Amino acid sequence: MNTALIIDDEPSAINTLRLMLERYIPEITDIKTTSDAQQGLDLIIKNKPDLLFLDIQMPSMTGFDLLKKLPSINFNIIFTTAHDQYAIEAIRFSALDYLLKPIDADDLRNAFERFVEKRASSLQSESLYKNFMYNLSVENKKDFKLPLPTTQGTFFFKPEEIIRLEGESNYTQFFFVSKSKLLTSRTLKDYEEILINHGFIRVHKSHMVNKTHVVNFTTDGMLIMSDHSKIEISRRRKEDVLACLKNQ
Repeated sequence: MNTALIIDDEPSAINTLRLMLERYIPEITDIKTTSDAQQGLDLIIKNKPDLLFLDIQMPSMTGFDLLKKLPSINFNIIFTTAHDQYAIEAIRFSALDYLLKPIDADDLRNAFERFVEKRASSLQSESLYKNFMYNLSVENKKDFKLPLPTTQGTFFFKPEEIIRLEGESNYTQFFFVSKSKLLTSRTLKDYEEILINHGFIRVHKSHMVNKTHVVNFTTDGMLIMSDHSKIEISRRRKEDVLACLKNQ
């Protein structure tokens, strides 16, 4: 049994999402709704939903203001929004989910399936949302912290602390300036979509690097990184990679 709560100041948006959930997500068996943010707070505390669909832009209290008033967050959230690019960037970087209005049925289904995966893997919701609120508060996105879930727990790193990433099937190995490394159960493509706007370049099907940690480009088509590692550039990416490095 999955329970959901929809908080949105537009009744029409609530009705549309409710109908979509009933049609496309039959696994959700109990749906509560409200267009009042304060009432939404009360419903969260009283009913403890499994999944919260939270509108970002609301007049009396934004979705983010609402989260700040909660004593704890032990449920999953899917944000809903029509715009606010900086907030979307913070959400994505924090490994959280959002849906753009008007909501697409496939996007809704995919977001729900990611929720199921997160719950099954026991990802720590509280730490993820605290990190998200931190990312939302910083003035420059270079100070965002990326959550990396591992078998030892979830760790948080700024982009500048990451030297490179190496894809290993459905896993990604991170290498850091501290000379440590971590293995996460997400694909390199997942992280490429997050880090591409934070100074990282996909140089090979198995490698992604932080531009600021590139020391040299060798004549045999290798990148020398600040940790002295050598990373191969694929032939088809070579021209784009070099152009990107020159524009640094």
